[in-house]
Amino acid sequence: MSEHFLVQKLKETISEYNKYRTPEVTARLISIENKGLRIEFTGHFCHTCGFYDYFDDFRFLLEELNVKAKITEIEEIDEGAVVTFTLES
Repeated sequence: MSEHFLVQKLKETISEYNKYRTPEVTARLISIENKGLRIEFTGHFCHTCGFYDYFDDFRFLLEELNVKAKITEIEEIDEGAVVTFTLES
């Protein structure tokens, strides 16, 4: 997968994700590294009833655009989390 293709798909995924979830949750690309990417999720989302579901929803949107990824790290921060997704071949 070319970097240009990946960047385009990430822009589409983030736009689609934020369209339906902002202001409750907003996704922002932090970095693309090796075979992974880091996305920051911030907002006022519920931490007790599905906190991790927001990250799975993003992964499902990626898959709809033919980008397969798995969640490999979740770093909780004050207003949300920074999630590392590892791209699968």
